[in-house]
Amino acid sequence: MPSYGFLSSHPPTKCGLATFNSALAASLTADGTRGGIVRVTDPSDDLRPETGVVHTWSTGGPAGWRDAAAALNTFDVAIVQHEYGIYPGADGEDILPLLRRLTGPSIVVLHTVLRRPSPRQKSLLEQIVAAAGAIVTMTNTARDRLIVGYAVPPGKVTVIPHGVGEHVGVPVERRARPHLLTWGLIGPGKGLEWSLRALARLRHLDPSPTYTIAGRTHPKVLEHHGEAYRSGLHQLGAQLGVAHAVDYQDVYHDLPTLSRLIRSADVVVLPYDSQEQVTSGVLIEAVAAGVPVVATAFPHAVELLTGGPGLVVPHRDPAALATAIGRILTEPGLAARLAGRAWPLAAQPRWPAVAARYTALAERLVAAHPPIVTPAAVGVAATDIATLGVATLGVATLGVAAVGAAPA
Repeated sequence: MPSYGFLSSHPPTKCGLATFNSALAASLTADGTRGGIVRVTDPSDDLRPETGVVHTWSTGGPAGWRDAAAALNTFDVAIVQHEYGIYPGADGEDILPLLRRLTGPSIVVLHTVLRRPSPRQKSLLEQIVAAAGAIVTMTNTARDRLIVGYAVPPGKVTVIPHGVGEHVGVPVERRARPHLLTWGLIGPGKGLEWSLRALARLRHLDPSPTYTIAGRTHPKVLEHHGEAYRSGLHQLGAQLGVAHAVDYQDVYHDLPTLSRLIRSADVVVLPYDSQEQVTSGVLIEAVAAGVPVVATAFPHAVELLTGGPGLVVPHRDPAALATAIGRILTEPGLAARLAGRAWPLAAQPRWPAVAARYTALAERLVAAHPPIVTPAAVGVAATDIATLGVATLGVATLGVAAVGAAPA
């Protein structure tokens, strides 16, 4: 089995990429396979050491990609999470020299594929694809958008779904009133104001629903705008007369708590403003838990919910949101039919199955990758290594440990 170096933000950082990377790393190393995290941080992150982290790339320092690449080169395969905002440089361009410095194959996981990228973003992503050994998208929509909109070889792109936790074994906690739920990091663009307006339109139901908004403000939003968005939601709820029905949980739940919360919901509401979002971990978790979903028509929702376990509505339309939610809560048999459609979908992307697909891809890359000729192999003295500019960073120096922690 190949060993894995993972490049990403990582807990205790609280964001979707960090949670995804933690779960993927834990799944790929659960059998004792060697792995280590190269954690990307910015000055606002919690910098406490985390089990399995072998190197930290601080985006506040210059040319950190060199040491990050050296750390990844102690593993057989590098798995790199990509978002434009995670790495230093314009549009995160410092990821490119890192990829080119790797001595082994790399798998780059694309969490965003923009429909209308800037020229710089388009060029950068095309160069990332060229430098990587393989590209993973988590939806067919993302793969199609990448192949049609960018100059990339289709054979280099593999679709592996976003993994999900084991929610179905958690007991269902039914409440006295219908329970609506949205969770995840919040900030402008999440569309929660439309959910509050929809909630106000459902007050005539008997009993009327309650609504939980669970999640902290996104760290980047908090840094630049404070809690203005959250405060605006509180004010709007009061103006609409629904404040008493809304539970604002300013917390990033661990997996067991989140599972219980999801299983208590009658409807998961995803009112996002984005028309670009090709991957949503919240959406796939809700589907896996067997909870009906009402979502705006962002690409992942259209792909997963059309004819499936939920209803899709137009963006920024609280009347349409309220109608769809009301149908699920009141139309006989609809909720059960939607939930029933979730089980076949939920069976596929459990983390062990997802990890097996990454393993198969990694093994193909390793088998096809030519061995790297080291200085020792050609008779170069150890004292000449520095002259050649070859960076050496031993496993013992990095303190490599198997990653086994549960995802955040």
